[in-house]
Amino acid sequence: MKERVVKINNETGIHARPASMIVQEANKFSADVLIEKDGTEVNAKSIMGIMSLGISNSVEIKVKADGEGAQEAVDAIVKLIEDGFGE
Repeated sequence: MKERVVKINNETGIHARPASMIVQEANKFSADVLIEKDGTEVNAKSIMGIMSLGISNSVEIKVKADGEGAQEAVDAIVKLIEDGFGE
């Protein structure tokens, strides 16, 4: 299991568009990819799961992955978040 903690830096947090970007990125990998906030884990390949976490600006989340390409999946999603989803 690979994991990294990342802080959400875009003003609006993770709303529908950033959530869909995470799902698209996660689906590029065969690894199981999870997003964790306050001890609750959801599948990063599920937009409804991500949206259910209610992730706002300045919140720290954990990106986790297990399986083939796990490190690459974590790195790609963390980069997406750190880049502020292009907002």
